[in-house]
Amino acid sequence: MSIKKKLTKKQKQLGLLLWFRLSRFYNESVHRSNAYLKTYGLTTSQFDVLAQVGAHQPLSQQELAEKLFVTKGNITHMLRKMEDMGYIQREQKWRTKTITLTEAGNTLYKQSVPNQEHFQAMQFQVLSEKEQQQLLHLLKKIQKQSIPYKEENQ
Repeated sequence: MSIKKKLTKKQKQLGLLLWFRLSRFYNESVHRSNAYLKTYGLTTSQFDVLAQVGAHQPLSQQELAEKLFVTKGNITHMLRKMEDMGYIQREQKWRTKTITLTEAGNTLYKQSVPNQEHFQAMQFQVLSEKEQQQLLHLLKKIQKQSIPYKEENQ
């Protein structure tokens, strides 16, 4: 099903500017997060694993993949690396691999998660609380809209 709506040149330009601004903010935010998390010896992907496992342990590899929006196969390499780093442990229970944090992982979780939450919140302090709520609402509204990609001359 294709949504067909005639857009003015101004609407198209504004849409493109919004997309560029969101993309730039996201890329800069990931860059800053990676630089910040490097102080803990983590990448943003590794931090995501640490935060999800720490908050929901024990967790199956499939459950973790669903929380991270990746396939089970995509996280295998990262989990192996984090296991080698001593932060997680995987235990095979019949057909399910269960993931938990080690003692070192729990320590890192308790240090890094509150600091990363603070770091992320600081990026939005230029906005009032009301503006932050508005932004969240608007981003959710955009995300809920599903416009299928269709190759055609617009």
